[in-house]
Amino acid sequence: MDKKQKKWFYLSLAFSMAILVFILASTFNEDTLQYLTHINILFLLIAIGLRFVSFSLWAARIKVMSASLGYQVKYSHCFNMVVANLLVGAITPGQAGGEPVRIHELYKADMPIGDATAVVIMERVLDAVILVGLTIFSLLVMGKVIWNLGEGIVFVIFLSLALLILFVAILIFAAKKPVSAKDKIMRLLYWIEAKMKKPGIRYIITSTDVEFDNFCSGITAFTGHGKKGIIQGSVFSILFWFSEFIVASVILMGLGLPPSISESMLSQIIIALVSMIPLTPGASGIAELSATPLYALFVPTAVLGVFIILWRLIMFYLNIVFGVIATVLIFKREISA
Repeated sequence: MDKKQKKWFYLSLAFSMAILVFILASTFNEDTLQYLTHINILFLLIAIGLRFVSFSLWAARIKVMSASLGYQVKYSHCFNMVVANLLVGAITPGQAGGEPVRIHELYKADMPIGDATAVVIMERVLDAVILVGLTIFSLLVMGKVIWNLGEGIVFVIFLSLALLILFVAILIFAAKKPVSAKDKIMRLLYWIEAKMKKPGIRYIITSTDVEFDNFCSGITAFTGHGKKGIIQGSVFSILFWFSEFIVASVILMGLGLPPSISESMLSQIIIALVSMIPLTPGASGIAELSATPLYALFVPTAVLGVFIILWRLIMFYLNIVFGVIATVLIFKREISA
């Protein structure tokens, strides 16, 4: 990490911890200690174990999608790139920084940059389509509840939904009309170059000119002989998101509460959508603030703060620990190569 990244990373961690302390302090009462004395560690270990299940499903998705394009990438390589990508995702707004890590690691597995980019972007497309569908479903089921969360959260929810739909629409347009899409993108870049007059923009233009063609070739392969990869990738994507969303219910059981699976899953869908807005690195602070009013609807106040802390420890802070380990393994490989 450079100095600027470190600064934002530490600020985001401080913001997240401040929010967690505030939530715990505002929900702490005489019943909180009673809940703490009855925590079932087994369920918390199961919740941590589910994180590795999520990593495994994500790695399997990359492997099958790569195989559909004719590239055999080792499962262990896919797994390590997924875990390493968590660290970069934790220090970039909206957790969007992990894509370059996955593209780089696929390239290291002898996959051309264009095809590697196509795999990673298609992953995002599958995630976006699934989240859009799940969000619309949750809005239909929890419509009245969501409208009562406040104008700020409602605005962010619909903004996130709109951005996801726009992202999918742009990629569909690029896949169907690559020449027109490339023309519009290049015009935009040339306009930015004329306005900003920075030499670095020229490098971006040159790279985009080449990589857009590579990307279109990869997308064409997916819509042609790689259709099997999209189908298999969709299955693994659905399983991945289910394994992510069910963690909160397991934590609730560890606190001696009912799993509230339907309520918790719907809440997780909304949180996932809001967290995709690139406001803070790893959505730190944003996830906590959006989760609190949602879970306050069915989690007792006395244990709400404890639940939010445990949930973020497992879903965010452990990502950093795992990501560091996987990144060190990559560095060792690069040094010894």
